[in-house]
Amino acid sequence: MDLLALADFNLVARHGGFGKAARASGRPKATLSRRVTELEAALELRLFERGARSLKLTEEGRALYERTAALLTELDETATAIASGAEKPRGRLRISAPLLLSQTAMGKIAARFALKYPEVRLEITTEDRAVDMIEEGYDLVIRVNPDPDEALVGRAFLRDRLVVVASPDLARPAPGHLAPGVVRGTGTQQTWTVMSSKGPAKIKIQPVLALSSLIMVRDAVRAGVGVARLPISLVSHDLAEGTLLHWGDIEGSEIALWALYPSRRLLSARVSAFLEFLKQAFPNGTPDELAAYIGR
Repeated sequence: MDLLALADFNLVARHGGFGKAARASGRPKATLSRRVTELEAALELRLFERGARSLKLTEEGRALYERTAALLTELDETATAIASGAEKPRGRLRISAPLLLSQTAMGKIAARFALKYPEVRLEITTEDRAVDMIEEGYDLVIRVNPDPDEALVGRAFLRDRLVVVASPDLARPAPGHLAPGVVRGTGTQQTWTVMSSKGPAKIKIQPVLALSSLIMVRDAVRAGVGVARLPISLVSHDLAEGTLLHWGDIEGSEIALWALYPSRRLLSARVSAFLEFLKQAFPNGTPDELAAYIGR
């Protein structure tokens, strides 16, 4: 395959048209059109649907673009690094991170990373869903307890666990009685199994508030409206100061945060730099290290 023609195809696909690609690159529109036509002939595939005023990737064209765009970028970066004599982190770095980590720590981490690596254009979006890294153009994703995925590799850099907490003003109910609860998501009656120094116990919960953010849940629990399950990193300051009481740990609630990237993709200098930065931010990967980022 002609790599130059492939690069021209990616340029046109990225900009959504021959004219826009020509203006962005300073290359003649006719040259780009000819190179893409030659690539289509070589592959015996139609890569674009050409309308009078529009240009749209075919299904085959989109598949080719998704599988080659990152590889071409990495080839370009590698060549630049070799020519300069050192591989220095530079370029765009897109990361998807879960909501709670983004709200509590990622702003500070991103700022410090940007100061250390000013040639990296860091973009972090907040997503609790499992994004498609290739299709949505992410270089790195951070996920909580991810399912095994042969297409992704990475490492756990932080661990946490869920605890049940309540205001000192909220009395613990007698066995079999309902406790008012603050939950994330939809609220239905439920039973939580907690582990304490006295052994396992069950707490029956009647939700009185259903909220979409764990920080909202924490703030509501602080106000004394009910009991909640929360990561210990989010409430460690409250527990130390006595503004919240620890009713026990949720059994089997270990949380691991993983930094993941595609297994078939060469690890770029900017991704390597961010992975190392996470390791420095959380050297032991403990809840206390995350709690240090969280304001009271």
